[in-house]
Amino acid sequence: AAAAAAAFRSSGCDAIAAVGGGSAMDVAKCVKLWAGLNPGEDYLKQAYVPNQIPLLAAPTTAGTGSEATHFAVVYRGGEKLSVAHAACLPSAALLDPRALETLPDYHRKSSMLDALCHGLESFWSVRAGAESRSYSRKAVEGVFRHLNGYLRNDPEGNTGMLEAAHLAGKAINLAQTTAGHAMSYQLTELYGIAHGHAAALCVAELWPHMAARCGGTALEGIFAELAAAMGCGSVQEACEKLKNLLVSLGLKAPAAAKEDYAVLKRSVNQERLKNNPVFLSLFDIDDLYHRILSGKGRENP
Repeated sequence: AAAAAAAFRSSGCDAIAAVGGGSAMDVAKCVKLWAGLNPGEDYLKQAYVPNQIPLLAAPTTAGTGSEATHFAVVYRGGEKLSVAHAACLPSAALLDPRALETLPDYHRKSSMLDALCHGLESFWSVRAGAESRSYSRKAVEGVFRHLNGYLRNDPEGNTGMLEAAHLAGKAINLAQTTAGHAMSYQLTELYGIAHGHAAALCVAELWPHMAARCGGTALEGIFAELAAAMGCGSVQEACEKLKNLLVSLGLKAPAAAKEDYAVLKRSVNQERLKNNPVFLSLFDIDDLYHRILSGKGRENP
């Protein structure tokens, strides 16, 4: 990202176009944000200098929704860092379903799951409001409406899934993600599975865990609305549908070594946990990781 910002300054270019997945779009966002900053100082510690540089984002996956968010992710020294500023939001987005035609099968499945998790998590996020939930609901409905056509690589299915991912991006731009995403990053780091695959494994265990604790609260109604958006008559049915989707896609949990659990438990981003509607203790997180990776919860100490 820093090298791209330097290239932009030296080239005399007056606009930025990002074509690719979330990583490509995030680099482009940083170029726009950092273009007017001092390259000799830490970009992440400098105050933003406003500019009118146009940024066009053209996603080639139906997944991250980065073309609709004001967030970017960069790594420095192996550490994952978030960049967030209104100026990161692209000036325009080009949604061309033809870009999805050559997606490898695994990335077709995993990127779609990222969009689905964005829709689910943004709906139950404590930051959610009427506008974000409208985007979330339409995104979740769109994912399941177009799922089969998308998996067949049909033009209509690709179009619908790209639109669903975009709406999910608009939802997390307002409400952000929750514990599902917070728990997913280290799964990718440790086991090399794609981000959407990791997020879906986490959300598939997180949702029933939260549902069991929300009886008699407003969250119960929120979960029921999500279940309806998935075409299900109950939250239990919706949770089962999500787990069955992973099975049908052939996306399994990686095999974990005993020592992995301590690493996983320590890795969770506490900021994203603040968005979660149900408090998760360290024991809860450890228990969820055991359920995600082994199918069994851990015993109480």
